[in-house]
Amino acid sequence: MSEKSNVLLPAESLVEDAYSLAVWLTCADQSALFQRQAQDLRFSNISYDLPAIMVDAEQTFQVMEGFGFSLTGGSAMLISRLPDAVKNALLQELFAPAADGIGVSFLRLSIAASDLSERSYSYDDRPDGQADFELAYFDIEAGDREVIPLLEEILAINPAVKIMATAWSAPRWMKTNQSFVGGKLRPDCYGVYAAYLVKYLEAMRGRGITIHAITPQNEPLNQKNDPSMLMDASEQVEFIKHHLGPTLAQAGLDDVELFCWDHNCDVKAYPLTVFADAEARQYLAGSAWHLYGGDISVLSEVHQAYPEMKLYFTEQWVGSDGQFADDLWWHLRNVLIGSIRNWSQVVLEWNLASDPFCGPHTKGGEARCVGALTIGDEVTRNVAYYVIAHAAKHVRPGSVRIYSDTQTALANVAFLTPSGHVVLIVLNDGVQAESFCISYRNKNAVAHLSAGTVATYVWRAA
Repeated sequence: MSEKSNVLLPAESLVEDAYSLAVWLTCADQSALFQRQAQDLRFSNISYDLPAIMVDAEQTFQVMEGFGFSLTGGSAMLISRLPDAVKNALLQELFAPAADGIGVSFLRLSIAASDLSERSYSYDDRPDGQADFELAYFDIEAGDREVIPLLEEILAINPAVKIMATAWSAPRWMKTNQSFVGGKLRPDCYGVYAAYLVKYLEAMRGRGITIHAITPQNEPLNQKNDPSMLMDASEQVEFIKHHLGPTLAQAGLDDVELFCWDHNCDVKAYPLTVFADAEARQYLAGSAWHLYGGDISVLSEVHQAYPEMKLYFTEQWVGSDGQFADDLWWHLRNVLIGSIRNWSQVVLEWNLASDPFCGPHTKGGEARCVGALTIGDEVTRNVAYYVIAHAAKHVRPGSVRIYSDTQTALANVAFLTPSGHVVLIVLNDGVQAESFCISYRNKNAVAHLSAGTVATYVWRAA
């Protein structure tokens, strides 16, 4: 198996000259793919008659926690089957917080199967007509066996990678329709399902894997996925305040952050209903979001109502019928820049890896998901890889979003990093090239972006 890489990963360190701006570009025509430019930009004291993006590190917003993907069962399987040398190099490229990698810092897992597993399963499957309220048959290795060993390799490379876990469905015997697809959690199973989720967290810790956060249900209004489970807002309130929240606390797992919702931006009433219940809210850290419906600005509305609640953007897929250029600008403007400017502290694209036929997936799962990587006879990096790379490499966990002007036509977002660098991501999704100024502390640098190009600019804050 060969490895195909069309990304130029820089080995040189950042220039520490306070007047130099390093530049990484990705172009819609793929002539540059997260490529460090040979020529740095330069700040000067000259004023230019150009549109300006003003950056002000004194105006701060949310602290960023990380960028990454979902490590689905299918993606873990595909990566694990690579030849050792190729696999090891790929994991270093993805997760090592060093000069030659992209520095993925956050992963999302499914609790048991997602639709991008080979089959639907839970950690406590029983024959039809049988239940297991004591969870005596719980088995953390019931399926997707490659996930835990691969996570152990990833954490050996970077122990600081944060992990979030999400359930697609409870075990069939806990559900009203006794099926992995659709149905609801039976009222008499609220307690045992909470215990099941706690058992998962404990089993993962037993393997040396600490789960930072969970959501009790992926897409709780989606009844068609395989697997899936419906859970309306009132049911989620009941489950969190009387079962999952207290059970986590009793198990000594109240350090695991609990997020509600984990669905689209078109039903803001759902998380607002959950937050409105003070008893449920005491157990919650925030809400999680996708963008298959609605507008990303809804995150700001929820933030305004409950500013103490975190916002995580946890999933957006790339479809097999998409085009690199269109997907690049849409995901940059809406998922990356859009969610962060609307207070998200985490940005995750969907599946880390798929095969050339968008597999594996469950029988009724989504069959058109393109991974950030395509793994077949070679390893190919796709558009989601570059979307995340433009932030993850330099916007390390603990970076703070800072003010950047939106008066130009160029979508942008800026950060101050723990290492004392300013990072500015700028997108030109227009039809013509744009020249503009980057203005910072009374200094100006002239930049040019061709149509359909995203740039990450990095300079020393001092």
